[in-house]
Amino acid sequence: MAMHLRRAISNRNATLLFRNGSSALQSQQSWFHTPCSRNNGFFRTQYSDPTLSAFGFMQDYRRGFAKGKRSKDDSGAGSTVEVVDIGPTVKETAVSQMEAAIVALSRELTKLRTGRASPGMLDHIIVETGGVKMPLNHLAVVSVLDSKTLSINPYDPNTLKELESAIVSSPLGLNPRVDGQRLIAAIPALTKEHIQAMCKVVAKTSEDVKQSIRRSRQKALDMMKKAGSSLPKDQMKRLEKEVDEVTKKYVKSADDICKAKEKEINEG
Repeated sequence: MAMHLRRAISNRNATLLFRNGSSALQSQQSWFHTPCSRNNGFFRTQYSDPTLSAFGFMQDYRRGFAKGKRSKDDSGAGSTVEVVDIGPTVKETAVSQMEAAIVALSRELTKLRTGRASPGMLDHIIVETGGVKMPLNHLAVVSVLDSKTLSINPYDPNTLKELESAIVSSPLGLNPRVDGQRLIAAIPALTKEHIQAMCKVVAKTSEDVKQSIRRSRQKALDMMKKAGSSLPKDQMKRLEKEVDEVTKKYVKSADDICKAKEKEINEG
């Protein structure tokens, strides 16, 4: 009798435990996860069981993340970064600036009077006619009659007096005379003091131009530094060497021009 009673109680407890477990499971299902769906581009799966839901969610999330990463890698692999070669631009800019400095040097040296007649020695003179200021070479043709004489032929004979006045007022020390519809200017011999003063001017002009050339070099190097890592090291070294060679070339050119001018002054 006692044995049957214990079996009945054991069966009753097992039934209650099963019912309670089922109720708890149903309660957990309704509380933890109602059927849901994710429609954010990666997830379109519905889950009902909590355990399976969590596992399935993580599985789809990892799968979706992997797809996103792969597409990102694919797009990155397809893109290319264009590296611009600034070498030609840097070199051309430097050459242009240095060439302009040499042209300016030649123009300045023609303003210096030597003992020899030169048609360009009057180019810097400004003439005022009719209330307008213009360079002399825009109003007249200057030619060399001999090594000591210049001829000034105006396009308009009415500007002859203005041309004469401008030449006399210039620092060249010339006193032209009227010869019909033209002017004749004799180039006087240079004094020793004048020669020394002119040579000093040439030396100062030469140094100014060479400094301008070196500044052009520095600008080129600054452009290269701004490019930074976009240029390989070997290309940077090669470009710097080319700029240095161009700089030496134009510095030498300035020296040669100034030495020739000093020789011309001393022989005049």
